[in-house]
Amino acid sequence: MSLIPKSADIKPGETFDLIIVGLGPAAYSAALYAARYMLKTLVIGETPGGQLTEAGEVDDYLGLIGINAQDMIKVFNKHIEKYNVPVILDHVESFRKDGDEFVVKAKKKGEFKAKSIILAIGVKRRKLNVPGEAEFTGRGVSYCSICDAPLFKNRIVAVIGGGDSALEGAEILSRYATKVYLIHRRDEFKGQPIYLENIKAKPNVEIILNTVVTEIKGDKLVKSIVTKNVKTGETKELNVNGVFVEIGFEPPTDFARANGLETDTMGYIKVDEWMRTNIQGVFAAGDCTGMWLGFRQVITSAAQGAVAAHSAFRYLNEMKRKK
Repeated sequence: MSLIPKSADIKPGETFDLIIVGLGPAAYSAALYAARYMLKTLVIGETPGGQLTEAGEVDDYLGLIGINAQDMIKVFNKHIEKYNVPVILDHVESFRKDGDEFVVKAKKKGEFKAKSIILAIGVKRRKLNVPGEAEFTGRGVSYCSICDAPLFKNRIVAVIGGGDSALEGAEILSRYATKVYLIHRRDEFKGQPIYLENIKAKPNVEIILNTVVTEIKGDKLVKSIVTKNVKTGETKELNVNGVFVEIGFEPPTDFARANGLETDTMGYIKVDEWMRTNIQGVFAAGDCTGMWLGFRQVITSAAQGAVAAHSAFRYLNEMKRKK
């Protein structure tokens, strides 16, 4: 099985019932359900798997026990290939309404038409951008404490960040790891005080303030991190087996607003319980939405994708009845 979906021989200007923008778990799930609803569907996305490409082992998706993230992407590809859902690897720049249809503009392949759209464009995780981070992603560097904490049982880990996700991550990891370093660049946390008090009560959590990570070291796996005190300039090397980067996300605010989509105060696309946006016929699913903030999982993204496809199916049927 290939990591890359089979390329589609689709001509610009072709019309679809549904265009799905994105290639993460929400997009794959939406594509599967759309195919089963027998909707003529096109998927346009840049990176097969989305943020899954940054994961190592995935052990919290029901039925796929301890699966490697790359293998999980291959399984997702295989499932939508079964239904012959065409996929184009491209970047969607914009969409616009044209009568009863939408025109979706892709950077390389041009414009395609659709009666409905599902946006599953995800978010970008903020990164440390230090030496070793990219090299050890999936080999000790993680961006999801909730996902990967059980993989670090009886090990030493570091959590980087000062918000709720970092505090929650440190608490969860404290249940598995023998030692947790919670490293924050400032002298105060911006996360909820109740979370901080809980962390302070953990005997295996050490809080390190006014400190940044400047390098991640290892061989095949992470072995240590180099830290620097931003006030004194003092550097230290800490032996760790895992580094959890929890410094937040960059939602697709600019894309959303440029295309007339309402966003919440944090910049995520606003949706209702059926994944409907403020634009009739346009739905959104997965991490790009404001739904279930603070609990970002493959399974929740897949669930939202399925709901979005169901809503698109209902919307298209309603449009047919009105004609």
